[in-house]
Amino acid sequence: MKKLIFLLFFVVSTLVAIGTTRAQQFDAFKSRLEQPTPTSSVTLVEHGDASEVIRASVTSLKSRHSRFQGYRIGVFFDNGSEARGKAVAAKSSFEEHFKGIPVYLRYETPYFKVSAGNFATSEEAIILLERVREHFPDAYLMREEMTLADVLR
Repeated sequence: MKKLIFLLFFVVSTLVAIGTTRAQQFDAFKSRLEQPTPTSSVTLVEHGDASEVIRASVTSLKSRHSRFQGYRIGVFFDNGSEARGKAVAAKSSFEEHFKGIPVYLRYETPYFKVSAGNFATSEEAIILLERVREHFPDAYLMREEMTLADVLR
């Protein structure tokens, strides 16, 4: 149930990001979700004021720059004398092994950090983490502030 609520929230958030926040579009989405297929059926039950909560969330997420706590994979973290060079090498190696996954190199005094991915949930990030550990055994899950635009990349 928690994943379904998140999925609905994420879908609505995505709709907001591309400029489709009208209530009738949300209602059309619910109608499509309720349509049975030959092999299954879906019953959509709204409890209490679920629609209002989602509409309020839509209003609060109107900006693609709204910030929230998401997840990334930490690939490198060091402050030694050769940290910058190692961070650049880690970033390049990640890009070579995991094409299409965004990777970030940042300097936050006194550390060089390399992180990758843009995930709204820890479950999504953990799937990548297991793959990344084949090449980066010390990789770790990290919470990071990001925007809806980051997740939609």
